[in-house]
Amino acid sequence: MASFSHIHAGWLIDGSVDSIQQNVIIHVNKGIIHTITPAAQVRLSNATPSDPEKSYLDLTAYTLLPLLVDCHVHLFMSGTPDITARKHQLDAGYDELKHVIADHIRQHIASGVGAVRDGGDRQGFSQRYRQEVLNAEDAEPGSCPLTGYADRTAMSGLCCRIAGKAWHHAGRYGKLIGRTPNTDETLAEAMQRESCLPGYIRPDHVKIVNSGVNSLLCFGKETLPQFSYEEMSSAVRLAAQQGLKTMVHANGGAPVQIAVEAGCHSIEHGFFMGEDNLARMRDHQTTWIPTAFTMRAYAATLLPSSREAATALRNLDHQRDQIRRARDMGVRIALGTDAGSMGVHHGVAVKEELRILMEAGFSLPEAVCCATRNGADLLEIPEIGLLKPGKPAAWIAVKGSPSLLPGSLCDIKRWDAI
Repeated sequence: MASFSHIHAGWLIDGSVDSIQQNVIIHVNKGIIHTITPAAQVRLSNATPSDPEKSYLDLTAYTLLPLLVDCHVHLFMSGTPDITARKHQLDAGYDELKHVIADHIRQHIASGVGAVRDGGDRQGFSQRYRQEVLNAEDAEPGSCPLTGYADRTAMSGLCCRIAGKAWHHAGRYGKLIGRTPNTDETLAEAMQRESCLPGYIRPDHVKIVNSGVNSLLCFGKETLPQFSYEEMSSAVRLAAQQGLKTMVHANGGAPVQIAVEAGCHSIEHGFFMGEDNLARMRDHQTTWIPTAFTMRAYAATLLPSSREAATALRNLDHQRDQIRRARDMGVRIALGTDAGSMGVHHGVAVKEELRILMEAGFSLPEAVCCATRNGADLLEIPEIGLLKPGKPAAWIAVKGSPSLLPGSLCDIKRWDAI
């Protein structure tokens, strides 16, 4: 893309929780934001819209936001509600699923997403794809047909943080996204053993499943923890020694309590976990990824009059109430969609999760912060998440004023003034 030295933005939501800025000039120097100044204070003597060298970019009809971050996706699965197709994807081989993964990467990029965190697949195909395509050692910039770059951290592509295969307890939920320790070893022992195997590929983070899924037949039903506090603590410590953060699938009181007190970095889903656990997360500085849109998506794909659809909507109401309470208590929330779940489509689901955050009482800047800065901090990607001086000049622009968000995210222009 052409290099612009001055960008005139109609509105700017910078990724912090500050108020929305209006009518500002962003001065870019060598791909880095130098200053952001009210337009009334700037005199552009050599930068006009007709400048043949395109030093000025007029985005006065647009709202600018940082690149979005989806902290919970499953790249190997699509959001199709077709049960036959979903089962086929679970059983398909790499040669087929690599094209599915590529499609989902394109969908995220087209939706303004700059980074995703994958929550696991049982064959480890997303990790293999990252290794063979996105991270190819002999690839040159511009060689990747999907993103235009080989480097997964390239600003104009998609940064993919991959768990590989998740861990779950034998006989419990999690088979579709991972594997289990052997019967004679603890979770930490299994992780240590696997890390010593020939050809071991280090993941970007560790995914552990510590509960079941939400019932669509019995509202509020909780499942027992899959791992004890001792097992979880040992696993989290080992991961930390290996330089890895831990994301934990956990619903219900006891599974969440164990994960938080064991020191995990994020709770995934967290349905029906209760106010005591929200306080624990605040005190432990644990990030929460609510994935609330999954319930609205389930209800939309089920028969409207069915018990399952009604329960899904009740689950959504309860989760929205927990999100509201978490905001009031100061719990750090980052946006994650669980893309790949039924009815949850890659990329486009981000605006739906944003909508639910706002329904739960988040202001627009607060919700955008969850979808940008908080996610970038969790994934440790300092290049994205904020539009501030000193940060790379990469953003998304949506037509119209902020009042049209999040709906206007369906039509995105992505800019990388590098």
